[in-house]
This record gives sequence, structure tokens and C-alpha cells, in this order.
Amino acid sequence: MEVGLGNAQLVQPGPGRKRDVIDGQGLQDLHSVGRRRAACRPEERTLRPSRQADRYYQSWITTCDQEIAEQRQNLDRRTPPDASPLPPERYPHRPRTNEFRLDMRRELYRIYGTDLTPIPSINALPGYTLLAEVGTDWSRFRNGEAFASGTCLGPQNKKSGGKILSAHTRRSANRVNRALRLAAQTRERSTSYLGAYYRTMRARHGAPAAITAAAHKLARILFHLVTTGQAYDESLFAAQEQRQRKPMENKLKRSAQQLGYQLIPLG
Repeated sequence: MEVGLGNAQLVQPGPGRKRDVIDGQGLQDLHSVGRRRAACRPEERTLRPSRQADRYYQSWITTCDQEIAEQRQNLDRRTPPDASPLPPERYPHRPRTNEFRLDMRRELYRIYGTDLTPIPSINALPGYTLLAEVGTDWSRFRNGEAFASGTCLGPQNKKSGGKILSAHTRRSANRVNRALRLAAQTRERSTSYLGAYYRTMRARHGAPAAITAAAHKLARILFHLVTTGQAYDESLFAAQEQRQRKPMENKLKRSAQQLGYQLIPLG
């Protein structure tokens, strides 16, 4: 009797009720006519170099982690020693396999002097992308608009004769651009201010333009927090939205009055 290891993905159960004996006889018949072949099993001499290569790569990863830790310690500390401890994370997430084996949120707070994770859709991974791509010195950017333009999130106006022919954003492989676009796309069903802004822009201009607009707003928010050291406060956006809503209500009241109607609030 010759025993072979088969690929379970290529084995389909026979018709009728599931029985191990019947399935085994069916596999034996298929194997006897050459319809099922034994899977390839690497020999021990092939597996040994693979294990050695894996250990070699793991040693290099460990060395890289140690160098990253040394570089982190060399970065300037912007958080005062008597700063209050960080509150619990507002939007906790399940740790991913590619995350660092350290408290990334606390390290970002130490380096930047402010907590970036209260921003919706921003966690420690996009924060470390900012740190790796931009660094700690953001003074080379004039303002938030310049930072958004540097990450290819601003419009690239093509003019001819004083007329704008195109205002599309530039194509780029910038990692900050990609991280902010992914963060903006996750706000589709969010109840936060950024979620409402994304849905408004999507209704006006479509999903691609809404992602770009929301990512542009995220870039300006991040620039303001990092350069000023202030904490994220979403109530400011609610007050701004209320100020923008007031002229719209007045316009509706005037239109209703011209038509002989009167608007009465529901609440």
C-alpha cells in the first residue's frame, strides 16, 4: 500500500451523504486512473535551508527593531515631564500583525507633544507614517494648505489665458497621501463631523472627490495639531457648522415668506 498526501482544496466530496469510507474509495478510484496525484512534499534537505533563511531574516528584523528603538530615543521630546497621562484611546482597534511591539500612541505623544489618535480614523499607524515621511520639523511648510499640497492632496491648476482648464490632484506614491486617503475613506458611515463632511462632498462631487477633500481636511487638522501642540476638539467643528447653517436657515425663511409660508422648527 502506497500512502500519498493529497491537496484538500482539490478534493470534492461525492454525492449523497458524507461518509469517510465512500469518500476514501472514491479517492482511491480517482488515484488509480491518474485523476488525483499526491501533493509535493519537500525533502528534509530542502526544508533545512528554508528554516535557516527564516532564522536569518528574523535576526535582521530584530536588529532593525533595535535600531528603530535607538533612533526613537534620539528624537527630541516635546512633551513636558509633568504632562498629564494619556486618557484611554477613543477609537481602540485590534492590534495588527505589522504593528510595532511597543506603545506607539505614547511614543507619538512624547515626540509630537500632542495626541493624534482622537482624530477620527487616525490611529498610531498613520501617525508613524507621518513621522517616517515628514519627520519632527514641520517648519518647512508655510501653513496647512502648503502641507496638504506637499502631500499631493491639493489641486494642480492648469491655466490657459486666465482660465482654469483642469484642477485635478497630482499623481503620487506619497505614503502620507495614501494613508490619509485610506483614513478618509473609512469615514463613510461615521457620525463624526468628518463623516458628515465626507457624505456632503460625496453627494456633491462623487466618491473620489470626497475622499480627496476629506483627506485634505485631515492633513490640515494634523498640521495644526502638530505645529501648535493643541488637543483635538471636535466641538469647534460643530460650532463652525452651526455658523454655516445659520445663513441657510435665513435664506429658507425668506423664500418661504415670499411664497406665503412660515417655517416652524420641529424641536
